[in-house]
Amino acid sequence: MTQAFKALEGLCRLLILSAFLLLSASVLLQVFARTFLPTSPVWTEELTRFCLIYIGALGAGLALRSGDMVNVDLLCESLPGRWPWILRLVSALLTALFSAALLASAWQYTRVGVRQTAPSLGWRMDFLHASMLVLFVALGLWALMRIFEMLTGRHDGRPIPVSEDL
Repeated sequence: MTQAFKALEGLCRLLILSAFLLLSASVLLQVFARTFLPTSPVWTEELTRFCLIYIGALGAGLALRSGDMVNVDLLCESLPGRWPWILRLVSALLTALFSAALLASAWQYTRVGVRQTAPSLGWRMDFLHASMLVLFVALGLWALMRIFEMLTGRHDGRPIPVSEDL
């Protein structure tokens, strides 16, 4: 099971890198065109926005795993005994439930995009709207992974720094 999640983590990291490189190329093209050409392409701003949305959607689960999400644990970690562990488990459970509850709405949102197109790129918007599906699936999977690791005793539920993960 952990091998599958390591592969998923690698895929997420690769897709984030790809989106970031595409975003960078788009911005550099826009800057070059505004500086040296008489007109600049309008689609670069839209492509940049799409890349940012997918970076956020793909990165949410990884941020949950590594502790890069906002985490207010000052009170939780100062509690005695197993209370911090229990609260981390409850938090992971609520995250998984929240993600699962929003999947149906994310699917409806994605389906609405079939009838719409992006103004400058002309792409069907369901490809962009699917980012919400990606977000909730990724976040839910990483929360379930945390629950699994906690219940099997493989991990205590604290965020895993990237340096330990590699």
